[in-house]
Amino acid sequence: MKNRQKQFVIDGEAVILGVDGISDFNALHSRKHDHEVQLYAFDILAMGGNDLRSLPRKVNLDQLLARRPDGITVAPFERGEIGPDLFRAACRMGLEGLVSKHRDRPYRGGRQKFWVKVKNRSHPAMEREL
Repeated sequence: MKNRQKQFVIDGEAVILGVDGISDFNALHSRKHDHEVQLYAFDILAMGGNDLRSLPRKVNLDQLLARRPDGITVAPFERGEIGPDLFRAACRMGLEGLVSKHRDRPYRGGRQKFWVKVKNRSHPAMEREL
């Protein structure tokens, strides 16, 4: 990746996308497709030695990844009261679910009361043993 910033910390999720563009959990965990792994970036936590967790979400992440480096994608962020419609669309696409976060809240690691995780009950991941 070519980027002006040499030091940064990103919160994201490793994914392998299937031919349909949907993440394939089993392919990721099989370790047979490691060369296809991409990072879906959710937040930037630090850059250039500065802690960014208290700043507005996504702004710095979008700037950092504006050149669209190979292997890293900024996870889409939708604004407004669209949760139910977005969740129904995610289920129709066969996605595992959604996590909703308040854009103006500071970043905190781990589960937060301001984050809402909604799972697609018909997704195969609901039957997966960890």
